[in-house]
Amino acid sequence: MLNIISIPAFQDNYIWLIDNGNHATVIDPGDSAPVIATLEKRKLKLTNILITHHHADHIGGVETLIREFSPQVYAPQKEQYTFPHIAVVDQQSINISDLNLSLKVIDVGGHTLGHVAYYGANSLFCGDTLFGGGCGRLFEGTPEQMFASLQKIAQLPAKTAVYCAHEYTEHNLQFAMSVEQNNQALNERVSTAHTMRASGLPTIPSSIELELKTNPFLRCDSKEIIQTLGMQHVNPIEVFTKLRQMRNLF
Repeated sequence: MLNIISIPAFQDNYIWLIDNGNHATVIDPGDSAPVIATLEKRKLKLTNILITHHHADHIGGVETLIREFSPQVYAPQKEQYTFPHIAVVDQQSINISDLNLSLKVIDVGGHTLGHVAYYGANSLFCGDTLFGGGCGRLFEGTPEQMFASLQKIAQLPAKTAVYCAHEYTEHNLQFAMSVEQNNQALNERVSTAHTMRASGLPTIPSSIELELKTNPFLRCDSKEIIQTLGMQHVNPIEVFTKLRQMRNLF
């Protein structure tokens, strides 16, 4: 039986930890201190680290964790890293034997050119590609690249749990409301997210099903969004591009 827990870091990051009571894998450890504290508290041995992309708030703790625990590190082939790692590519399978867990690598470039996600056990670890109610900024990739990446994610089973790397959900949903205020599922999610955050609870993980119903970046064919943007007779990529530009300023 696997446990998946969030380790809060910095202002709004989530480092994800998967364990079976003995061994642990962490995803995007931007800070080593909270990871080490969690491992010690839960009496776990760190054996693997998964990296989705090269930004400092996702890899800042890796070198310390390597010195402390000597884990195997996996990171995107299309990006450069100073620490030893196994480079991973789209559709590659990673077998984490001590957790009896197999994860598939998905190329989801856009936020960065080499960004990857890891999918398995009905769970998606997607870094800064898909957020609760939103998506990552385009620091390196193009709108076309990010749109294609999000479409890959949208094809995953509806019940897939989505583990992203930031607690941005409430602000993302405020933006979503500005372009699709008559979406009943979105209105319900706004209320639920507010209650969760007021109670100090994370809004993550979400699910593919919930994102498809409420995330504007997966709803570029929504009649209401298209009407709000005044973008009739354009293709979904143009709608996506406009939404991302608006969200940058929101």
